[in-house]
Amino acid sequence: MSGTRREIPNDPGRRDRILDAALDVIAEGGVHRTTHRKIASRAGVPLGSLTYYFDGMDDLLALAFARLADTMSQLYRRTLHSAGSTAEAEAAVVELICGPAYATDRDMTLIFEMYAYANHNTAVAATTRSWLARSRESLALHFTAGVARALDALIEGWPMHGRFDAAPLNRELVAGVVHAVVNAAPHLPDEQL
Repeated sequence: MSGTRREIPNDPGRRDRILDAALDVIAEGGVHRTTHRKIASRAGVPLGSLTYYFDGMDDLLALAFARLADTMSQLYRRTLHSAGSTAEAEAAVVELICGPAYATDRDMTLIFEMYAYANHNTAVAATTRSWLARSRESLALHFTAGVARALDALIEGWPMHGRFDAAPLNRELVAGVVHAVVNAAPHLPDEQL
């Protein structure tokens, strides 16, 4: 034991609180308005904590977006994993598109910010690619690779359209389209769409 204070964290949840606070700050004002001071204030930590745990703003943002992607992927996986049949898997996809849990307004704002930031940050671009792969792996529990890719595009895109249309999604229409995509499986290529 060397006796340094760094070996025993006095606030073991601080790093996670900072990442959560970063996501809150991003959701409220966007990446472009996110500062160390705002994050530290929101997390209730000294400003120096950010430089202790993270190698600058790019690192902090990349890790915050990785946390978002991981949280969203886990929800995605749980929703699909519980389906016991193709019909239940279709219903799970409809729930991911229309339901209240997956694509909340806050989630959609963060997803928009992550996608935009991924265009300028290689770590966030890698997180985004990994998230897409994890989503398709979850869908592949029930569907072919081609159908999984098509459904994933619906799950990502339809809530975005709904957000800007400022109207609730038509669940019946979504269910019909999901069913049509699943039934088109024999006619869809199994690799890239």
